[in-house]
Amino acid sequence: MALTYRIELNDLDLGQLLDGLETRAESWERTAEHLRTDTMPEGEFFLAEECSKPEEADDIAKHYRSIIRKIHSQMEAQS
Repeated sequence: MALTYRIELNDLDLGQLLDGLETRAESWERTAEHLRTDTMPEGEFFLAEECSKPEEADDIAKHYRSIIRKIHSQMEAQS
């Protein structure tokens, strides 16, 4: 069973954390798209994450999005 932690951050630090999670989610979403289409995003630098199946990349991206939603939900509950 997973442990649950309570972590306190100020709004600036929490914003930085969310930005980082958003970046990771986008990277995995782009990787999934790359693996599906065998194309690279046009006009921007892109470094694919290390995996071989788009479903794996989708699952990881969804996990990041889930974490982001949980954090936003907790932020709204405290506002």
